[in-house]
Amino acid sequence: MTSTDSAAAEKPAKAPAKDPWDLPDVSGLVVGVLGGTGPQGKGLAYRLARAGQKVIIGSRAAERAQAAAGELGHGVEGADNAECARRSDIVIVAVPWEGHGKTLQSLRAELAGKLVVDCVNPLGFDKKGAYALKPEEGSAAEQAAALLPDARVTAAFHHLSAVLLQDPQIEEIDTDVMVLGEERADVEIVQALAGRIPGMRGIFAGRLRNAHQVESLVANLISVNRRYKAHAGLRVTDV
Repeated sequence: MTSTDSAAAEKPAKAPAKDPWDLPDVSGLVVGVLGGTGPQGKGLAYRLARAGQKVIIGSRAAERAQAAAGELGHGVEGADNAECARRSDIVIVAVPWEGHGKTLQSLRAELAGKLVVDCVNPLGFDKKGAYALKPEEGSAAEQAAALLPDARVTAAFHHLSAVLLQDPQIEEIDTDVMVLGEERADVEIVQALAGRIPGMRGIFAGRLRNAHQVESLVANLISVNRRYKAHAGLRVTDV
């Protein structure tokens, strides 16, 4: 055997590619929803809690969060934003765009080390309808990453209908969730969380630098919904 043959024989076999659908078990994680008293946050909290996830909704006023939690049932708890962030493993940011930066800046310490999922869509409205805004940082998610350097920021849950999420008569939400982030492990946790809701799939859609177009697409969906009297979602084909 030549030295070349020997080197080839000793070279370890390449590990098989990881199955992209081999996602972690997230059923034991506590999910906090900042802005959990608004339509989108409340709907997400309801769906995740209904699927068996432990959920805490946050608001600037603890009493308001507790009242909303009582309406949702399924073991949902309410707290002020700071306590919600402290007690949660994953924190979904569903606050209005106008208060996005200020809210996150005030919670920098509480969100340190947390997995943050930003689902905020920076939008403006005029007589022609909804249109996308572009934050200085590039997107709401990138603004979150800039304001929360000690957190692990991802982006997801942008294209969901609050009406469908909150409707107890609807068993499944027919949509895919585009998930963006810098670390594969964090993205997969969020994908798995989306998959806890019947009918949903979490789909990796790139790094945070690509979040702007995902956030912006909501303006198009609003136009679809108004024209067709619908609650449109998205499906990614051939995946």
